[in-house]
Amino acid sequence: MKNSKEYARKVQKLYIALKRHYPKVESVTYDEPVEAVVYAILTENLTEAAAQSAGRRFGDYFVDLNDLRVSRPEEVIEVLGADTPVTRDIAAKLGRVLSAIFDQHNAFSLQALKKIGKRPARQALEKLDGVSHFVANYCMLTSLQGHAIPLTQKMIEYLRSDDLVDLQASEQEIEGFLTRQISAKNAYEFYALLRRESESLKLRSKKETVRKAKTKGKTTVGK
Repeated sequence: MKNSKEYARKVQKLYIALKRHYPKVESVTYDEPVEAVVYAILTENLTEAAAQSAGRRFGDYFVDLNDLRVSRPEEVIEVLGADTPVTRDIAAKLGRVLSAIFDQHNAFSLQALKKIGKRPARQALEKLDGVSHFVANYCMLTSLQGHAIPLTQKMIEYLRSDDLVDLQASEQEIEGFLTRQISAKNAYEFYALLRRESESLKLRSKKETVRKAKTKGKTTVGK
């Protein structure tokens, strides 16, 4: 990445500022990698709060992972709460990845990945139908003790808009750059803090837009 030393300083300053601004991060660990994969599919394109809420509804509604696998996409979408392009994509990916896991392992388990090296484990994950780069990274970070920093599109947009990375860098180049700056032991904390910041900024922007719209409406009425 161009000007990597300059961006490295900026990222370290950001990390320190985020740790001061937000409450302490509690690490998340999944004993079963499949659970990490399922949650990652939920949280890749939903906010963290929405993904957590959806995860709880899934736990209440579906008996087990096989029940989720064989459910109709429309049923999964209904549990997610709204029929949108995002929820349709989530439903399709969940069905594909759970079917791929069951076809390969005859069970809803990826414990076998813990017995091989981290690189082969990542390669095996990425070959599963429905597993994106984000999903593989999230599973590596939270279940397979890998050094990874999953990045949602909102996180990447935040890094670019705040001039924290080279605008010409690809998503994988940004990810590789961040893993070189943030140690493995701090990777989850940095991921969680950066995610909170990227999502809170969007929320504040949305509230400001609503506030301005209401103010404009009152002004029009007054006239």
